[in-house]
This record gives sequence, structure tokens and C-alpha cells, in this order.
Amino acid sequence: MTRHESVLELIGNTPIVNVSALSPKPNVKIWAKLEGRNPAGSVKDRVAISLVEEAEREGLLVPGRPGQTLIEPSSGNTGIALAMVCQLRGYHLKVVLPANVSPERRQLLEVWGAEIIDSPGSEGSNGAVRLCQKLAAENPDWVFLYQYANAANPLAHYRTTGPEILNDVPEITHFVAGLGTSGTLMGVGRYLKEHKPGTQIWAIEPPSGEMVDGLRNLDDGYVPPIFTDNHGSDMLDRKVIVRPQESIEWTRRMVELGLFVGISSGAIMCGAVRCAAQIPDDVEATIVTIACDDGWKYLSTGAWTDDIETVVERAKKIIYF
Repeated sequence: MTRHESVLELIGNTPIVNVSALSPKPNVKIWAKLEGRNPAGSVKDRVAISLVEEAEREGLLVPGRPGQTLIEPSSGNTGIALAMVCQLRGYHLKVVLPANVSPERRQLLEVWGAEIIDSPGSEGSNGAVRLCQKLAAENPDWVFLYQYANAANPLAHYRTTGPEILNDVPEITHFVAGLGTSGTLMGVGRYLKEHKPGTQIWAIEPPSGEMVDGLRNLDDGYVPPIFTDNHGSDMLDRKVIVRPQESIEWTRRMVELGLFVGISSGAIMCGAVRCAAQIPDDVEATIVTIACDDGWKYLSTGAWTDDIETVVERAKKIIYF
């Protein structure tokens, strides 16, 4: 067994598992990369360490200097991952997040020592972004890494996630991931387009005005700058709409394979299955998806035990991660 000097060395090199039992066609294989195996429990661990290390290289943060404060908006896993990294690096983190987030979210941020600043729950993640921008402008001594516009976000996936996928599944023909900050799609997509030309990049998003945890529809009024900066519209070969109820249904389906994953992972798997269904029967294809995190962060949703319609209605009032 390999020994590590820090838990931060455990970020990345996550396992990938064959989930082709969920494929609607025998000629299409599907693989899921299990990002919940990162130390803080999600794909955002890669982004968090990339953001902080880049800020250190630029001199925005200085390891060991007391009194340094970071501020970041989050309604997903980035806040948790940054809280872990900041605790280990000795920085104080303020996280701006909607007031109606789930109990797990608040507890995990507190476990890692983050300070929580509430934004209006009715405004969702976009409201958290707006409040964070305002507070950062009013407090120029705070470091605002801004994952939605920071090139270190997609760069983390270009340097790590993409190469890992191509190394483990060199026969990949399609990459399917959720559209959130767009960092995973832009970073992995660029790597695959450069090193495995012809690979299709498919994005999964909820319908406009509806919420699937961890994902966003660009028509809802906020387009992440890293999506624009990386020519996202040209990068993507296809966008697929997945509704909240379908996300829950496919999260439950993944349990049949022993995979206890989060709700966005169910949405992405639903999209991957739709991708597989469109491939001609005489064409061999291999789809790789991202399972962004594990299901234990979502237990308060009742997603695995309660009536699906009840869970969907509940999610309209509470942000579950």
C-alpha cells in the first residue's frame, strides 16, 4: 500500500467501473468514474486544490502567513472541498451559500472549519454568486478565487481527469458529464479533443427553471465565464435535458449495481443511457461518465426511500447539495 504525507495527495486517480448493465444496447459500453472516492468526497476536490495552488503560485496566497481569508460562493461540493484544503493550508474560508441548503451541507462545511454566510434561498446559486461578488468588492483584502471564472478550474481536469480517463479507457468514443460550472466538461473535453480526436462531448442539464442538484441550465441567466472563455458552445457536441424526477430514478438504478452515488450522478447516467440509445446497432461505442460524489451527502432527501414525487417537490424548497 502506498504511503502519503498528506491527505491532499489522495486527490485524483479515482477508480472507474463498468456500468454497461445499464446500457440499452449490447454494442455500447458505459463506464463511470467514481469521484466520490476523493478525500472530501467529490470531483470538486480536484478543482479546490488547483484553485488554491494556482493562487499560491501567483502570490495571492502565502502558505504560513496568518490572517489570510478566502471567500467563495457555493451550493455544491466546491465549498466542502475548499474548506478541507484551506484547513490543511491554514487559510480561513468564508462560504456564501443559499439559506435553504440541506443539513448535510452546513454540517460538512462546519466540520472543515468554514464560516458560512447565508444568501437568499429563493435566489439559488446565482444569488450566492452575486452576494459573494459584492462582499469581495467591499473587502479587497479577501481572496476571491471565483471558480466560475478561474482558469484553474478546467485546468485541473485537463491535467488530471482527462488523462486518467484516456489512460483507463483508451477506446472512449463519448464523454458525458453534467453542466455546472462547466469546468469538468471544458477541461476533460479539451484534453480528449486534442488527444483522441473524434470523441463526442455531451453535456447534461436540467430544463430551464427546474433544479437538478449540482447542474444548471445556461438559459436561466448565468453563463459561467469559463464556459465562454473555453468556447464551450463549440466544444460540446450535444446537450441533453434531464428532469429532476429522472435524476432520482437513475440514482436509484445505480444502486442496483452497488453504486451509492449522488443525485447529479443519476442525471448524468440518465443522459449517458440516452446517448447510448442513439448509437446505431452496428456501431461499437464506449461512453465514460462522471459520478460526481457519493450518496451519503444526500440522505436527508429521502431519494432512495421516499415516494419520488415527494422527493421532487421537497427539492423545490431545499437545496440538497
